[in-house]
Amino acid sequence: MNRIVVCSSCKGDLQPDLEALRRSLDEAGIKFDVVQTECMGACEQPISVAIQGQGRATCLFAGLTFPDDIADIVATARTYLAADRGWIEDARSCGRLRFCLRARIPAL
Repeated sequence: MNRIVVCSSCKGDLQPDLEALRRSLDEAGIKFDVVQTECMGACEQPISVAIQGQGRATCLFAGLTFPDDIADIVATARTYLAADRGWIEDARSCGRLRFCLRARIPAL
């Protein structure tokens, strides 16, 4: 199981369009659950998004905008799946998200 977790606590016009993200992932043929959760602690740079997978590293990104970064989230999800245990070594394919990485947590 792989999932993309999006912060639900961001204020104002920053609210992410989860349906647009789900559609983009489906159109790309990439299987991820997309869920929201309360604050992930990156409030100084909303919107935060985490990519997780069973037995894979977790990557936390902050400072994302919707819908502008949806294509880069999809590209990063594809790169994440191709990376050994989710550990992305070369993030050039992730577009702008390569500059938004805040944490990379190894798998258990």
